[in-house]
Amino acid sequence: MTFQTLRAEWAPHVPRELLAGTVVALALIPEAIAFSLIAGVDPQVGLYASFCIAVTTAIVGGRPAMISAATGATALVMAGLVREHGLQYLLAASILAGLIQIGAGLLRLGDLMRFVSRSVITGFVNALAILIFLAQMPELIGRGPTVYAMVAIGLAIIYGLPRLTRVVPSPLVCIVLLTIAAIALALPIRTVGDMGALPSSLPSFLPPQVPLSFETLRIILPYAATVAMVGLLESLMTAAIVDEMTDTGSDKSRECLGQGTANIVSGFFGGMAGCAMIGQTVINVTSGARGRLSCLWAGCFLLFMIVALGAYVRQIPMAALVAVMIFVSIQTFSWRSIRDLARHPGSSSVVMLATVAVVVATHDLARGVLVGVLLSGVFFARKVARVFRVESRREGVVRTYVVTGQLFFATAEAFHGAFDFRDDAERIVLDLSAAHFWDITAINALDRVVLKFRRHGRAVEIVGLNRASATLVERLGTHDKPGAMAAPGH
Repeated sequence: MTFQTLRAEWAPHVPRELLAGTVVALALIPEAIAFSLIAGVDPQVGLYASFCIAVTTAIVGGRPAMISAATGATALVMAGLVREHGLQYLLAASILAGLIQIGAGLLRLGDLMRFVSRSVITGFVNALAILIFLAQMPELIGRGPTVYAMVAIGLAIIYGLPRLTRVVPSPLVCIVLLTIAAIALALPIRTVGDMGALPSSLPSFLPPQVPLSFETLRIILPYAATVAMVGLLESLMTAAIVDEMTDTGSDKSRECLGQGTANIVSGFFGGMAGCAMIGQTVINVTSGARGRLSCLWAGCFLLFMIVALGAYVRQIPMAALVAVMIFVSIQTFSWRSIRDLARHPGSSSVVMLATVAVVVATHDLARGVLVGVLLSGVFFARKVARVFRVESRREGVVRTYVVTGQLFFATAEAFHGAFDFRDDAERIVLDLSAAHFWDITAINALDRVVLKFRRHGRAVEIVGLNRASATLVERLGTHDKPGAMAAPGH
């Protein structure tokens, strides 16, 4: 790897990377504390996890400029484990989740992202934007006019400053100015310090204190597997979004390995499992970051702030961070998708809206994406089935059937039903030059057709099979195997 390649991957523009990472670090603090409370653990667990995961994924992850840390998706899964068995089992489950993710990376399961349709990704993005916005409501509703004014001023700074200069990220300026104003005016509003106590020491290596037994594995495996799946899903979807935002590619399998390694490191240093964060990633990218340095700096500066500058960090008003996150939600939402509802195919719109609805209703990203992928598969199968057809022609004693389209589980019955088995033609020719066989259901349908014609005394000839289909028929078919019903005279 040349120096130019290394610089392009790590820090194409050092000042911009550092400034973007600084904004992300400030936004990570209340999020990490809130996610710790969701999981039912001390705030330092989420803060240590955010540091470990951000630094590790910056080095070994597959997507530069993507921010990974402790997240609400994984914290929600772990809450039940903490309630029933305590913190040490959470740490053990985080390590096991990391091992599962590394296994997924070695199996290159990240490549499965190509089967996720654009409609599902758009729905995922829009749902996350809505959830980010709704998550700010507890800090707004009933907080009084001072908070409303601070948030409004913060948004004015965020949207107004870029018209004057883009040298410094406007969200960072918003946080700094509103913090100075809140301290100088002694405003009675909630601050980061009100969210929970900040740790005062560095994380230390501490293996989970749990018995190494099958009973422990039985307890943590369901949680670890769920966290691994949810974490990879959110991370790979976020990576795809960053790919599009930056017009660059990323290594999805390496990202699986990186997320797994990060969760193992986090578990051994007193942190919980995490994954990519769409909100903080959007902050990072819109602030100009394109390399790994921003994520590395975000993790390191986060730890520096909570340990060395804790007294100042505690005074950051939550209103400033709410303004930043509202900005993130607005930037994240695909407003174009609303206009596209009228001109895109109805099936694409249904998939997008269903993904949004399920994610927002359940606050479960995995369920929403699963519903979207399943609907995409159903609509695709129906679309392919509609272009399938069987035509026939009679030439003397020979009836030729020309099959066009894809033969799989959705078209197998239509294929079988297209033949007249009582036809008095002496010989049947199945022309499959324009067809392709995909699965065992299609092969079974071919067997049924051939054998049924033979039972009616007809000789059957199959022509035009492409190589892939012929291989599948040879391996799975039965009509041409010894013992199958032979045609008369053979």
